[in-house]
Amino acid sequence: MTARIGDIWVYLSASPLLWLTLTLLSYQAALWGAERLRWHPLANPVLISVVLIASLLLLTDTPYPAYFDGAQFVHFLLGPATVALAIPLYAQWRRLKSMAGALLVALVAGSLTAALSAWALGRLLGASHSTLMSLAPKSVTTPIAMAVAERLGGLPSLTAVLVILTGMVVAVCANALLRVLRIEDDAVRGFAIGLAGHGIGTARAFQISEQAGAFSALAMGLNGLLTAVMLPWLMPWVERGFRP
Repeated sequence: MTARIGDIWVYLSASPLLWLTLTLLSYQAALWGAERLRWHPLANPVLISVVLIASLLLLTDTPYPAYFDGAQFVHFLLGPATVALAIPLYAQWRRLKSMAGALLVALVAGSLTAALSAWALGRLLGASHSTLMSLAPKSVTTPIAMAVAERLGGLPSLTAVLVILTGMVVAVCANALLRVLRIEDDAVRGFAIGLAGHGIGTARAFQISEQAGAFSALAMGLNGLLTAVMLPWLMPWVERGFRP
């Protein structure tokens, strides 16, 4: 019986549709669980679905490239989904114009803090140069972060893991932290979440409100742009300044 099940799995795993279907089903199961738990921060759908898929890949000894061959259609949809974030942002245009100056200051301060604090903590713990350069762009969306890390001499694969972990931590903790800080304005909350937690944080911000999601999407995009321009110039200068 076990051998027969194994044969069936080998046959199914050769089909690209298998991993696409399992990815969608795992996320749907994660959404179902999050709803049953009343959207508790720890019941983040992205976190749950990542754990489910990763566990399945380990149990079946499936290499990631084989998984990606099937799930790449979801990856392709990230582009249109990101562009579509402009729609709720357009609805907040008047509020955006009135807050433009404050948002610009928050963007620069948040982007610098995210990069330099990660670098400083890694240096304090004795991390290697490649690890430090992998840590610096952890708060921007994965494609930009990996490209920046590679240019700085970091490890793009390590950066990808750090970006995902950062997003999950922000999605789980940010809302509670902002409540403790008594920040009630959804625009401010959303911008902070998107600045620190990129796409995963933005998905969490949309659960707060459409306004929070729109400003989170804005922060994610602007932080990615600023990081891509700023870090390749800033990090070599920082390293030279702290070289013994």
